[in-house]
Amino acid sequence: MDICIDFDGTCVTHEFPAIGKDIGAVPVLRELTEAGHKLILFTMRSDRKVKKKKDGETITVEENFLTDAVNWFKENGIELYGIQKNPRQRFWTNSPKAYGHLYIDDANLGCPLIIPEEGRPYVDWNAVRESLKEKGIL
Repeated sequence: MDICIDFDGTCVTHEFPAIGKDIGAVPVLRELTEAGHKLILFTMRSDRKVKKKKDGETITVEENFLTDAVNWFKENGIELYGIQKNPRQRFWTNSPKAYGHLYIDDANLGCPLIIPEEGRPYVDWNAVRESLKEKGIL
């Protein structure tokens, strides 16, 4: 399966623009890739150049928020099949939506969440793992 994965609130806690804290995604994402599934990072993060004022001067600053997320996957030994798109979809669509068989995202209706006393909810990876097992995906 091609599985689209959100990042903030899904792989880590919401701490944008920083990388959030571990929420248990790593072992499940590794299990998915070891089972032959292809992961596509599908996030609102992007890399961009922004003009800012500093000491009365306009300078260009690079914000590498997407690269930071991609590096999180590399640092955790999780292979990505695609970033922001499914590499195969270019043969049949120009849509900006990444094509996947399954989407794991803290904003998905029905996605199991942990709701902390402070901060935003994030994905409950133990519940996700159980759901994936029940459906025969893991």
